[in-house]
Amino acid sequence: MSGHGTIRRQTRIVGSRARESDVNIRSNRVKDKLAAGQVATILSGTNDPDLIDQLGTLDVDGIWLEGEHGGVDYADLGNLTRACDLWGKTSVVRVMDNDYATIYRTLDRGAQGIVVPHVDTRAQAEAVVAAGKFAPLGKRGMYTSRQGFGVGDYFKTANDQSLLIGLIEDIVAVRNLDEIVKVDHLDVFFVAPNDLATSMGHIGNMGHPDVQRTVDNAIKKIVEAGRVAGTLVSSANVERYTKMGVRCVMTSFFPWLQSGAKELIERAAAGARG
Repeated sequence: MSGHGTIRRQTRIVGSRARESDVNIRSNRVKDKLAAGQVATILSGTNDPDLIDQLGTLDVDGIWLEGEHGGVDYADLGNLTRACDLWGKTSVVRVMDNDYATIYRTLDRGAQGIVVPHVDTRAQAEAVVAAGKFAPLGKRGMYTSRQGFGVGDYFKTANDQSLLIGLIEDIVAVRNLDEIVKVDHLDVFFVAPNDLATSMGHIGNMGHPDVQRTVDNAIKKIVEAGRVAGTLVSSANVERYTKMGVRCVMTSFFPWLQSGAKELIERAAAGARG
């Protein structure tokens, strides 16, 4: 098989045993897109394997699994990440905090990507890398995760396929951004407008001009540093942000359902009126 998210299983049988070294690690579709300079799209809104199956035909690159504000727990991650794997989507899990054990255990359970909230300093960014990468790049606990079953060279190749995203969602992080973007092996610096607005005193108003100006300046700084910028997008603003250089975008499918349902209901009513 070939293409995003597949494993080449050209396994040769020696006696009754398969050679593990012939099983390649599953590629990370989001990382592949970013490495090619393309826009990677991550879709949020589900923590259910069956719904991931239904969304599988959409040409998005990753599925955002919510472990900070949502119900995703370690016991759920096996089936959730398997559903993503089946459709060649990168499983991207937002963890609840910048905790060493939380990060590497989430990866051990099969996540291909980690989103870490409130990365406010260079030291905190370095902590993400320490937890998310095996030696010599980090200090991740040496355990073959679900993504490594049958992969003979897993500890050599896993670092290339694990996606690490740090959320820039506090004004203090924006002020420290010059230092934060110097941290190697953090793949995406994701500017999150909602919490950022709160930290600026504009609670619930991420569209405030001061907030938007701060978001734009942060994105500009990330791009000018040669790093990958990410942010939350909608159909109304996605083109604006990608023109600014954003290469990792996250969106929810709920607005699509809402607008589609609204249109159908209005057309049904119009038809009934004659």
